[in-house]
Amino acid sequence: MLNVFTLANGRLFQEEIESLEDLARFTPVWVDLEAPTPEERRWVRQHFGLSIPEDAMDEDIEESARFFQEDNGELHVRSDFLIADDADPRTVRVAFILNEQNDALKSRGVLFSIHDEDVPVFRLLRLRARRMPGLIEDAKDVLLSLFDTDAEYCADTVEGIYDDLEKVSRQVLAGDVTDHKAGEVLAAIARHEDMSGRIRRNMMDTRRAVSFMIRTRLLSTAQHEDARQILRDLDSLDSHTAFMFEKINFLMDATIGFININQNKIIKIFSVAAVSLLPPTLVASSYGMNFEHMPELQWELGYPMAIGMMVLAAVIPMVYFRKRGWLR
Repeated sequence: MLNVFTLANGRLFQEEIESLEDLARFTPVWVDLEAPTPEERRWVRQHFGLSIPEDAMDEDIEESARFFQEDNGELHVRSDFLIADDADPRTVRVAFILNEQNDALKSRGVLFSIHDEDVPVFRLLRLRARRMPGLIEDAKDVLLSLFDTDAEYCADTVEGIYDDLEKVSRQVLAGDVTDHKAGEVLAAIARHEDMSGRIRRNMMDTRRAVSFMIRTRLLSTAQHEDARQILRDLDSLDSHTAFMFEKINFLMDATIGFININQNKIIKIFSVAAVSLLPPTLVASSYGMNFEHMPELQWELGYPMAIGMMVLAAVIPMVYFRKRGWLR
């Protein structure tokens, strides 16, 4: 999919592109290629003189090739963006190409973004840029706004995790945590821990990308300040994610503690039952000995007496344990 965006009256507008001729009719500020077809790549190459690398969205690209500037003035940034899907949380690699120096190419002043699937941050920025005039002034503003929106998206996700953890916390601290409920709580905690880790990794990647843009010295004074503000926002999120990890660890320890308590109750019941059966076993063992002279062998009431002694030997310890509260 080829999405072309132009600036009109300080707002970002999406243009319909069906052919190479349609692409030539506009002067875009942002060209977004989502899972581009070979034909769409050819249009971009013919009109803008820009060749999109085949490994642009590769996840295993070496770190040194993620942020660099070509000899022809093209700025290359490969950054990850979070998709906070409850069923399948993941990050999407997005390749950005920006030419701000080479006037010989039609790509000058146009931001190109290439990715394999739709990114929520991109949708949020498009919606915001249509409603807020003056938010975007050039291609560098688009890139900075994407990173800024990504930081806000991470912050919203952190808030959602915190709200979910509050519900989990009420379940755990209410006591009477059964094994079934403990399993559900541990599953929820594991999901939130995984999402928190993805958020922290995404913020680290965004911080590196913004720092690289600052080092290129292509930003204006206002844009430089915007980039510094993005870094400050990311730094503030670090403390929040650290708190989230502490809360997750606390809830996990508390849940595991309740599981251990439940297991100890079961083990205690088995231990008490085993101890209470020792006296009857002793009685049965005594009358199971094969001695020739045992007075009760010829007694008519010997068998009922032995059974009664075993029952009594079992009941007395159970009554004693119950009074001491060891069966609770």
